[in-house]
Amino acid sequence: MIDTEKKVKLAVNGGIAFGSKLNAQQLLVLAEYLEDQELELTTFQQLYIEVLESNVEFITSKFNDVGLFCYPVGNYVKSLRHCNFCKGAEKEGMPVAIELNNRIAGKPVPFTLRPAYTGCPIGCGEPLVNDIGVMKVKQGYDLYIGGNAKGLNATVGTLFMEQLNPEELYEIVDKIIDFYAENGKRRESFFKFINRYGFDNLKQQLLPLFIFQ
Repeated sequence: MIDTEKKVKLAVNGGIAFGSKLNAQQLLVLAEYLEDQELELTTFQQLYIEVLESNVEFITSKFNDVGLFCYPVGNYVKSLRHCNFCKGAEKEGMPVAIELNNRIAGKPVPFTLRPAYTGCPIGCGEPLVNDIGVMKVKQGYDLYIGGNAKGLNATVGTLFMEQLNPEELYEIVDKIIDFYAENGKRRESFFKFINRYGFDNLKQQLLPLFIFQ
């Protein structure tokens, strides 16, 4: 009997930057490890590639060297879907989006959780139809939760808090994800969790823990 080594799927992208772009060097490195498989492009600005489990650390390092970022696939927080920052990195809060992504992407949760970010009210990052959505409005950050883009239950998220500063944003998003990780049922989507637990109940549970209030 042939012992076939397990393959794992990695989600790869170019990080939080101006648009969803890859350069020639990044494409060459991807091609080097793609072998005979097809590269899957997802709707969440990620590319899926399968690699041998024993090679994950090595290949991740090679990808990181050319500015590619790797995330686990499955019941984790996905990397932050974002807008193109067309009005500039500082004006539309790119540093905040980068930090938020670094803090939450890859966290284990009951079911895949999709966060999104947009730097202005035009909403190119589609924050209102994702599980957790952040929209920069003037000098603050508005936080929406419970959006759903799929199926007959498609709906926009509900405003959870508004005009947060960056540190407040990081803290409350961390608390929301941690609460879902602890209280969500196995393979229960965040949208279904919010409907089961109740938006108002969640707010009552979390806001007393929010030190800035």
